[in-house]
Amino acid sequence: MSRDLILAGDIGGTKTTLAVFAPDAGLHQPVAKGTFASADYAGLEQLVQAFLHKMDLTVAAACFGVAGPVVKGRARLTNLPWLVDSALLREQLQIDHVHLLNDLEAIAGAIPILEQSDLHTLNAGHPASHGTIAVIAPGTGLGEGFLVWDGTRYRAYPSEGGHASFGPTSADQIDLLRYLLERFAHVSYERICSGMGLPNIYAYWRDRGDIAELPAVAAQLAEASDPTPVIVNAALHAEPPSPLCRRTLDTFLEILGAEAGNLALKVLATGGVYLGGGIPPRILQALEEGPFLDAFCNKGRFRDMLAQVPVHVILNPQVALLGAAHTGMIAVREE
Repeated sequence: MSRDLILAGDIGGTKTTLAVFAPDAGLHQPVAKGTFASADYAGLEQLVQAFLHKMDLTVAAACFGVAGPVVKGRARLTNLPWLVDSALLREQLQIDHVHLLNDLEAIAGAIPILEQSDLHTLNAGHPASHGTIAVIAPGTGLGEGFLVWDGTRYRAYPSEGGHASFGPTSADQIDLLRYLLERFAHVSYERICSGMGLPNIYAYWRDRGDIAELPAVAAQLAEASDPTPVIVNAALHAEPPSPLCRRTLDTFLEILGAEAGNLALKVLATGGVYLGGGIPPRILQALEEGPFLDAFCNKGRFRDMLAQVPVHVILNPQVALLGAAHTGMIAVREE
């Protein structure tokens, strides 16, 4: 096979997806692809070696998006005992070019190449040509990133803004913050506005006692290893829906909208805001009909400006993989 092939990876604590791309074939048609249970391997080196050996492929470059901050080419994954080191990967895999990206940097890196079918638009707005783009991704945690036009192309940058301190915007949210401060030393946006955060909001409203908990939902939550799908399903799809779960989801949408608006202001995202992560595609109707967009625009004198900012949901579940591949191809050209 050609040594022009690019290996891309989306490295997570639970699963890792690898794919090999040929630059002339486009990024939506990988030469080979595989998904693996991360915990089955001692490290990324062993996983990649097994994949490439099985596929009988030789690659010229590799780029991996990892769930954690990347500092000087190294990253320690949050939920997996792996230390990923780009220099070590180059040596052990005998690949000339190896790059590591934060997972939100990888998602952001895909935005310039996404197709219309990869997106669901919540607010068409009026994007500024070459305006800065913001990315916020509620999944297991809350990731944030952004892209800046450098005069030739967009460059993606990571952020750990999801770990910034939560700022309530209503009396109920102030009570929620007080409730969580009794349980956590630091209450970040991720502690509330993510898959791990939805159960915290649910617990607040349940313990407050204003809305009764349905016994059927309580039973499902008691048995679930991941309570978030139970809450979302009971809010949106159950008959009858759970008022407690719907209030939980509305609070989540209020806080997500407010923080997306915060990010748009901080980076002046006149090019648009993109919602990534696993949660937004599952709650599209609630994003459209619920309080998200009002909370996004509720910034006083900047309401009218934010109303002009396009807001899109990323539907493609492989966006981080595409972004890693795209970034790897650019890096090879620039080196």
